[in-house]
Amino acid sequence: MPVTDDAGLRAILTSVKTIAMVGASTNWNRPSYFVMKYLQGKGFRVLPVNPGAAGQELLGETIYATLADLPVPVDMVDMFRKADAAPEVAADTIAIGAKVLWMQLGIEHPEAAATAEAAGLRVVMNRCPKIEYARLFGELGWGGVNTGILSSRRKTL
Repeated sequence: MPVTDDAGLRAILTSVKTIAMVGASTNWNRPSYFVMKYLQGKGFRVLPVNPGAAGQELLGETIYATLADLPVPVDMVDMFRKADAAPEVAADTIAIGAKVLWMQLGIEHPEAAATAEAAGLRVVMNRCPKIEYARLFGELGWGGVNTGILSSRRKTL
């Protein structure tokens, strides 16, 4: 059964150090780019995987064509691909020995999840690690509510 509870998500995000991002984009305006940059800023090593941009550099990391091409082991695979790619990504994730398969927002594939779980992986579907990290580790600002910018107190000059 995919991980959905806060304790399970927190356990994943605190144990993972290296992430392969399948579908990472070199376009700064794409969600995968922003998520990669954010996760790097939180201390994760994120290795981009995109066959169309293999060999290029993205945010200081070389882009690889496939998960099998990665030069180091990864703890988690973060999938920025359509749901129909999930079975292949799950099989590749199992093959490289990652411990977690994370499917991004809008991506759910119960059969791929079952395959990954049967191989001993933890699976997350339809969530974003950037959003969950911010939510679980107190980084969401609620539009200024807990930033000190907004206050119910009268300003003193």
